[in-house]
Amino acid sequence: MTKKLVVLDYGSGNLRSAQRALERVGAQVEVTADPAAAANADGLVVPGVGAFEACMAGLGEIGGGKIIADRLAAERPVLGVCVGMQILFSRGVEFGVETAGCGQWPGAVVRLDAPVIPHMGWNVVDAPSDSVLFKGIGADTRFYFVHSYAAQQWDGDPEARLTWATHHVPFLAAVESGPLSATQFHPEKSGDAGAELLSNWVGALN
Repeated sequence: MTKKLVVLDYGSGNLRSAQRALERVGAQVEVTADPAAAANADGLVVPGVGAFEACMAGLGEIGGGKIIADRLAAERPVLGVCVGMQILFSRGVEFGVETAGCGQWPGAVVRLDAPVIPHMGWNVVDAPSDSVLFKGIGADTRFYFVHSYAAQQWDGDPEARLTWATHHVPFLAAVESGPLSATQFHPEKSGDAGAELLSNWVGALN
């Protein structure tokens, strides 16, 4: 049965490229801010590009934090991408300004301590053997990143599956925690590897 997905439209993110990437793996995709559609979809994708603070402002305008929280309370799957992953944490710190996030995971998103910023381009990741997202994907597979900030430690669910990458310092490249998953890289820009990851996520939806 074809899975019905919603890409949450809150004014941030590569909405159409995310839509096309998900359609490529066989999903039926609607781009919308409608809470009912988001609640009833088999899966909700939360994209995001740019600044943490701007993304949280956009989410606030459509009640996006509640949309995400309500789905997770009902054990319905959510996938965050790039800044859509970052805003799931308790807070983000950019240019000395601290902004409250959605608070689904504890901790802060902070600037990468690296000589070259942003971290832009292809990089490998270190995924756990029991990962759903990375099932069947080789350890030398590269994904496309473009970011200057990331979560660099994990204080959340000890049962969560954590995938790490390194750009001078280690950071979380993906998290799988119950119905909530997220990637710091862009699957929709990661070619066949990204398509395989999205196919894994869609295939695991109830």
